[in-house]
Amino acid sequence: MRLHFLALATMLAWAHTASALDNSASVKVTPLLKTSTSWDGKPLVYPQGPAEVTALIVEIAAGGQTGWHEHSVPSFAYVLEGTLEVTQGNGATRLLHAGDTLPEVVQTLHNGRALGDKPVKLFVLYTGTVNQPLTFAHPEFVPAR
Repeated sequence: MRLHFLALATMLAWAHTASALDNSASVKVTPLLKTSTSWDGKPLVYPQGPAEVTALIVEIAAGGQTGWHEHSVPSFAYVLEGTLEVTQGNGATRLLHAGDTLPEVVQTLHNGRALGDKPVKLFVLYTGTVNQPLTFAHPEFVPAR
């Protein structure tokens, strides 16, 4: 019995080291983000309904802006290229560079702006539900000075 237990423990330990999410000789894993809150500290809450994940590459021209908008679902951005300034309607700002991640704010007005003379390229993952809009534009919003 003890031999069977030892064999099972050895197999389980080996199976764990062979996991695709662990570093090994043939797999390198680089954690980018693990969070339960958006960048403004609010808890992430997934919408109810049939899940739908949307992955996009978003490009913002040098000096360009996204315009004031809000997201109805949790989304996560990875900066591939450029420098991005994200500003909330209340004035809170984050500065991101290539290689940075951002757990986006939900139901909070914000604007993204490409700084410098290079465009910004983002990989963005939205975690919503089928037929749910991801973004709502708010061109009428003017931040307080």
